[in-house]
Amino acid sequence: MSIRPILSLRDACLRQPAQPVTDFSAVQPLIDDLLDTLYATTNAVGLAAPQLGESLALAVVDVSARRDAPLLLINPQLLDSSGYDVNREGCLSVPGVRAKVGRANRITLRAQDRVGCWQQYQAADFLAAAIQHELEHLAGRVFIDHLPRWRQCWLYWRHPQWRRPG
Repeated sequence: MSIRPILSLRDACLRQPAQPVTDFSAVQPLIDDLLDTLYATTNAVGLAAPQLGESLALAVVDVSARRDAPLLLINPQLLDSSGYDVNREGCLSVPGVRAKVGRANRITLRAQDRVGCWQQYQAADFLAAAIQHELEHLAGRVFIDHLPRWRQCWLYWRHPQWRRPG
């Protein structure tokens, strides 16, 4: 399909909760665009539809070394989480920023696949963190929301281009 531009924090789509996917045939091109865009990057392991300007509950994650094992998450629901780890994260919508974020290190979730069938997944460690990062995009949040308020203010001061108009 195509590689699409990734939205920055300035775009309001990143701060809105995504809408459930109901028409699975209509989102097939978007799924392909998410994968093409993800694989066009050199340093990302996940991408959510809101980052491409589509407010739909759809994300892809691939933490494989060869970048050939994508996990497609449509209408994902976190069922359980346990443990806690703090790791450095970054985001394609917040370029150049990395910060320590605490997340559950084991999760169970369910999501629909490309044709709408429900699947259940368990993830741990890095994969669990990557999935939680993308789930936050679907909820209208970004990883810097976990940072102390003073650090968020500093980031917006340092990067005025991320401030939303109005």
